[in-house]
Amino acid sequence: MGDAQPPDADLVLGRVGALLLDAGMSVTDVRDAVDDVRRATASDVRVGVLPQLMIVTRRSTGAATMVPAGDSELSFRQAGRAGRLVRELRDRAIPLAAANARIEEIRAAAAGHPVARSLFGGVLSGGGLAVLFRCPWWAILLSLAIGGLVGLLLALLQQVRGAAALAPFVASLLSTSLLGLAATRLDLGPVPLLAICAPIAVLVPGAVITNGLLELTATDILTGSARLVYGLVVLAFMAAGIAAGAALTGLHLDVDSAALVGQVPSLVTDATGWGALPPLWVSWVGIVVLGIGVGFIFASGPALTVVTVVAMALTYSLLISLTPWLGGSVATGVTSCVVLLLARILEKRTVAVPTMVSFLPAFLLLVPGSVALVALAAADVGALTSAMATFASLCIGTKLGSVLGDLLR
Repeated sequence: MGDAQPPDADLVLGRVGALLLDAGMSVTDVRDAVDDVRRATASDVRVGVLPQLMIVTRRSTGAATMVPAGDSELSFRQAGRAGRLVRELRDRAIPLAAANARIEEIRAAAAGHPVARSLFGGVLSGGGLAVLFRCPWWAILLSLAIGGLVGLLLALLQQVRGAAALAPFVASLLSTSLLGLAATRLDLGPVPLLAICAPIAVLVPGAVITNGLLELTATDILTGSARLVYGLVVLAFMAAGIAAGAALTGLHLDVDSAALVGQVPSLVTDATGWGALPPLWVSWVGIVVLGIGVGFIFASGPALTVVTVVAMALTYSLLISLTPWLGGSVATGVTSCVVLLLARILEKRTVAVPTMVSFLPAFLLLVPGSVALVALAAADVGALTSAMATFASLCIGTKLGSVLGDLLR
């Protein structure tokens, strides 16, 4: 049986793995998925996975087939179709030989109009987050406009080789500078902490950090550590952009405003008119708007956009329910554990909802304020300590959810 499968089968297995890497899956999950397909097709090979490379080695001869990942990431819709393909191969619903055509079909179904999607997605995600965070009405309007500009900037930077690495700093600097100029020139008063995060929250490397935590195993600890370091570097770039924008414009932060999503229900103000806060129920509208914005940015399609909204609604419900009882840091960890566990279960029970599709949007609510973006920018030692504790809780909760999810496989 060692040579029952032709060498072409090794190439197909490698291409399946490369497709999953482009779908944003961790190397641990990719290895497990390709191993499932290997066992289903009785291929006598060993599978090795690197962040940008698949290695399929024949046990009998030692011949290795290497398949690199693609040049661009897949959309959420394409990632869902990739998950469906793996399920069909694992269940032997289709032969391995038919996978090549399906892979080409999935890659060819790339979403069009990237600039328009990024623009509209930026507008909706920035405005939706500002509404969800219950920022003053003037901050919501500014977040709508600045979010669109940030989305447009990101789309343009993606077209320039090497410029994407500067996107976190440049976008954070632009967003904070525009917000600071408007607040100072129009005498709008101190800016809420979460209003700074709203237009740039989509820049948070949620997939990188989550995959890094998933990969912190005996076999993938180097890859996981590298991803976590990269994620922290991106967050540092964002914090530097926020600090620079605040210094350039003289922006004053409202130190009494909410720093975590779980604190949003307790917000009160005596201001009226454009300085008033939206009612608490409007936050649920913000979740829907945010979910649609994320759907535009990641090209989810209608069905997966609904999944995104549900995941965010669950995350928001857990945060506002647990924070008064457990505190912001612990509530963040518990919520991340529960949401990731449910995402892993959903991934195992369905054919088209990878973990990243359901958990990454929830990450947008877990991270703002908890990863020291605004705390570092505010140069507040107490807030920085709280942010570090919250981020540690987030990491522990995410890893625990991953372990529990693996136990239920």
